[in-house]
Amino acid sequence: GLFTYLWTSRRSLQLIICELKAVDEMNPVWEAQLLSHLKLTGKRLGFLINFNVPIIKKGIKRIIL
Repeated sequence: GLFTYLWTSRRSLQLIICELKAVDEMNPVWEAQLLSHLKLTGKRLGFLINFNVPIIKKGIKRIIL
């Protein structure tokens, strides 16, 4: 997992958890890993991103607790 910090419009620092991959096929285990990271950190939003797709928008899956 990758922990990314993002400045919001309220000038506060927010943590976003991203699981980055470059694979032909997504594995459900990676989604479970991301869910575990979210639960452990107490965050509600994470992204599972696959860079091995022709259009990056199709490789992004948003996970919300």
